[in-house]
This record gives sequence, C-alpha cells and structure tokens, in this order.
Amino acid sequence: MTTNQHGRDFAAWTGAIQARVEAALGRLLPAPDIVPQRLHQAMRYAVLGGGKRVRPLLAFAAGEVAGADASRVEIVACAVECIHAYSLVHDDLPCMDDDVLRRGRPTCHVEYDEATALLVGDSLQALAFQLLAEYRLAEDAAVQLEMLRMLAAACGSRGMAGGQAIDLGSVGKALTLAELEHMHIHKTGALIRVSVALGARCGAALSRQELENLDRYAKLVGLAFQVVDDVLDCEASTATLGKTAGKDAAARKPTYVTVLGAAGARALAEELRADAHAALSGFGAKPGRLAALADFVVLRKF
Repeated sequence: MTTNQHGRDFAAWTGAIQARVEAALGRLLPAPDIVPQRLHQAMRYAVLGGGKRVRPLLAFAAGEVAGADASRVEIVACAVECIHAYSLVHDDLPCMDDDVLRRGRPTCHVEYDEATALLVGDSLQALAFQLLAEYRLAEDAAVQLEMLRMLAAACGSRGMAGGQAIDLGSVGKALTLAELEHMHIHKTGALIRVSVALGARCGAALSRQELENLDRYAKLVGLAFQVVDDVLDCEASTATLGKTAGKDAAARKPTYVTVLGAAGARALAEELRADAHAALSGFGAKPGRLAALADFVVLRKF
C-alpha cells in the first residue's frame, strides 16, 4: 500500500470512529429534555459536536491489538471522552485557566454560567464511572474492576487532577525539563495512557510485556501531544486552534517552548514519535493504527 493509500485509509478509519463515538455519546448522555434540563443541555454542549476524539481513537486502536469487540471499546471510548470533556470544562473556569473559547465556541461557563459548568464537570465524571460499571467490558469481572481502578487513578490527585494542581502552582516559575515532563505525564498523559490501557483490556488477555509496551507507547504519545500543544499555542492562530492562542505565554506558564525553544520542542516531539513507534515493534503489523495515531499527534496543525 502506498503512503497516500495509508493516509486515506487512516483518515477514513478516523472519521468512522469519530462518527461512531459522537453517535454513542449522543445516546449515552442524558437527553436535553430530562430534568434538570439546563444541566443536561450544558453537558451535551460540552461533549458533543467538537474535538479530535484522540483518546477514543487510541482506545479503539489499542482494542484492535487485543481483538476487542468494538461495542465494548465504544463504551470505554465514551467514558474517557466524558472525563476529558469534564477536565476541559473545569480547566476553563475563571478559578483555573479562565478561558472563554473552546473548540471554536464559547466555553461552557460563558455559554451557561460558572455554577452550571462546575456541575457539568461533576456529572460527566460520574457518568464515566457509571458507564464502566453498567456495561460488560471484559470477560473477567476482576479485569473490569481493575479498569475502574485504573480510570480513577488516572483522574485523581496522582493523575490528571494532580497534574493540573502542579500546573497552577508553576505559573511564573522556571521548570526544568524533568519537572515539566513530570507535570505533563500527570496532567495530559494520564488520561491518554489509560485510554490505551482500557481499550486493550476490552479484548483478549495480553502478556505483561505487551501491556508494558503499550503503556510505554501511550506515555510517549501523551508527552508528544503536550509538546505539540505547546508549539501550536505559540505558532498557530486562535481560529485554527479553536481556543485562545498564546494563552500559556500570557499566563506566564512554563512550557516546552519556554524550556527548549520552538525548534527544540519540535525536535523532542519527533524523538518521542520515533520512540513510540519503537515501543510497538514487538507487535508486528497489529498496531498499525496506534503507529498512525502517533504520527497524527506529532504532525497535526490544530
């Protein structure tokens, strides 16, 4: 298959998964006419109709490696996307990053109000765990219980929330590269890593080494995602990004660009991409989607 054919195949697969996840989220989120209507409408506003759905794509790609039933991965994908959406709603609040634009439209607290946005985040987080508990996602109940534990750990003080706390405490400070990586392994990387882990566990049991290789891949992709985000925040426009460009610099936040410079950050992203590909080398041809997603993360323009 030629490079162009590979590209078209990946684009078609990406579009199909994004459409599938959008439809599933539309079914699984509370309907807008159910009481309390305003909260349910705001939840749907925060989740539907935007975003790259990178975490669901990673879950589906990892599920393919394990031969998982797509209907099971679909639930996992919706759960991690609910967590991601909740984190964005809370990150945008005035008490956090205080942003007014997300995915090309007003942030949730601007469109509704701060109290509603807070409840949207709370409700989406709860819904994610409800989904993981309500549907059968693995043959072994112990595996499904472990999936719940993994998602909780990825969201909490030693995962995404902890990374955000470190981020808020780092404003105006000069961090080392190691300190910056520690922050983003938690803030951005934790949910990306668990997306891969949960997708893989929806299928046949993989060996310990295979799971470790997938986790190493996901850790590298999570870091690469943040590196590229930092570069795009400096170089892309607000219209392209769908969120306020230059926000990190204005807020005096340490980024990969402030530590390494734009060229150094781009070089690091390429290094992380190569290492992510290497982590998949033991799987043969099976993880092709994961490899393509590593390329997408690093080469994207938005």
